[in-house]
Amino acid sequence: MTSSPFTLADLKRILLESAGADDLSALDGDILDVNFTELGYESLALLETGSRIEREYAVELDDSALFDAMTPRDLIEAVNGLLATAA
Repeated sequence: MTSSPFTLADLKRILLESAGADDLSALDGDILDVNFTELGYESLALLETGSRIEREYAVELDDSALFDAMTPRDLIEAVNGLLATAA
């Protein structure tokens, strides 16, 4: 578990690990408000991403928190909200 906030860099790393990619350039630029589907991440990749976030940050993302997050900003805010309540 970490006490640091969950950042866009953390999300990018986990997304790339979940999708099996090793090239950060796919997530370059201002992607905070870009829909996950536009970024090429569908439900299976997001499920794996959620599982990795839960393990690494010791939080529990329910399905609605994960699938209501349409953009990276949404997911980052959801994770940080959970981290704040766990502190």
